[in-house]
Amino acid sequence: MHFPVNIPIGKSFIPVHFVCETLAYFIGYRYYAYLRTHTQDTISTENRLIIFIGAAFGALIGSHVVGVLENPPALAHFSLVYFMGNKTIVGGMLGGLIGVELTKKMIGVCVSSGDLMVYPLILAMIIGRTGCFLAGLEDGTYGIASNLPWAVNFGDGIRRHPTNLYEIVFWVLLWVVLRIIEKHSEFTDGSKFKIFLSAYLVFRFLDEFIKPDYFFGFGLSVIQLVCVAGILYYYKVFLYPSKLIKPHA
Repeated sequence: MHFPVNIPIGKSFIPVHFVCETLAYFIGYRYYAYLRTHTQDTISTENRLIIFIGAAFGALIGSHVVGVLENPPALAHFSLVYFMGNKTIVGGMLGGLIGVELTKKMIGVCVSSGDLMVYPLILAMIIGRTGCFLAGLEDGTYGIASNLPWAVNFGDGIRRHPTNLYEIVFWVLLWVVLRIIEKHSEFTDGSKFKIFLSAYLVFRFLDEFIKPDYFFGFGLSVIQLVCVAGILYYYKVFLYPSKLIKPHA
């Protein structure tokens, strides 16, 4: 396979990464809409829309802020173009979480709004990370050099950890685990989303060790520090897991 993978159109082409990113948004939203029509949603359509706007705004800011902080030395050349050209999923998720919580507080919504989004988000992440893999070196989500049998040469002659594929495997396994739990138990309000996000933060914290990130002298990267902050926010998920589920009514 040659990277990046593109779809030829005459003398031009469309990056498969762009196609996958677009499909991730479209299919993820359609799946959410399908689930909502088959679920008794206690949040009104109007409030859902407002919460979506809050989430999108928070995700936009968070993804770019953490993105530009990933490489502290490069901040000396900071510009609007640099700000908009750097983003990260971890920052987007935590920024979106902050945006949602602030929005819900403003409009008086007290129940969880994230549980319904878990499976659509997982599906969107699987599609999106497929695009990241097919983008090769251009996307910057690859890992460090490796001699493992499944290491991938993304076009520069160096075999690397396919960390984007590792993430796809993680999402598939998480989906399966959540579905198995739901067959035998019932998640308490908001617990499914808490497990979804806290599990991802733990995965990304570990995954970053095999990525060519900028690491501070104490051995951690900016994304790992952000992951630690999110894990501490969800500390109850790890200390009291029995409170996350209950027997079927």
